[in-house]
This record gives sequence, C-alpha cells and structure tokens, in this order.
Amino acid sequence: MENRKVTRKNPSSMPAPVGNYTHITKIPRNAELYVASGQVGMDQNGQFPQNMNEQVSNTFTNIKKVMESEGLHAENIIKVNIWATEIIDWDFLDSEWDHLFSNDYPAMTIGYLSELGLPEIKIEIEIWAAKV
Repeated sequence: MENRKVTRKNPSSMPAPVGNYTHITKIPRNAELYVASGQVGMDQNGQFPQNMNEQVSNTFTNIKKVMESEGLHAENIIKVNIWATEIIDWDFLDSEWDHLFSNDYPAMTIGYLSELGLPEIKIEIEIWAAKV
C-alpha cells in the first residue's frame, strides 16, 4: 500500500535534533511540490521594523499567508531554511515556530549571513511544501 502522507523521522542511529526540527522528511510519490521564495519581515504597509522579533512575527505571518494562498497548512511544509543577519532570540522564534507546527516539525537549516537582499532585512525564511 502506498503511503499518501508526509512522514517525518529521526533515525535512532543518529543524535537527536538540537532544535525543533526533524532529520528526515519524506514526501510520497506524485505529491505536488511547492517552493516559496524566502519570506521576510515586511509588514502590510511595506515597512521593515527595526526590531528583530517584530520581523520574525511578520515573517511567520507572511509564511501563513503564502501557504493559505495555495490551500497549504503547516503539515504540508517539508523543509525550512532560515537566514538571519543577527543573533536570533530562540525563545521568541520557537514560540512562533510552535504556533505554526505544534510538534510536527519539518527538516530545517539555519544560517547566519552578513546581509540579505536589502540592508533592512534581518531574517528570511524559505519554505518547501508538498500537497499529497
């Protein structure tokens, strides 16, 4: 029988993840793949707050909106790439993360860079999703 849902796994032969992510996320054959451009902390007025946590909140709001535009939900997200130009307040980001994902975490990569596409952007989050 063909598995018709996204599955997530942390192999027992590996150390546990160091954060809220899964080592492997598998999509079933013939699922539709969605790749979204990196979402940034711009608000509805096209402005970037100076505060990193405000940009984080706006970024998650923008992720939810882009997902909703395609009828996608958190369980459809299979991979997240996070890029930041300053140290992330992990308690704050984790609270936003948990509101989106609960405990069903996708695969994830995090990187710190000296700058992103515009000088005012402090964080950019790219999502990959699959609809089964």
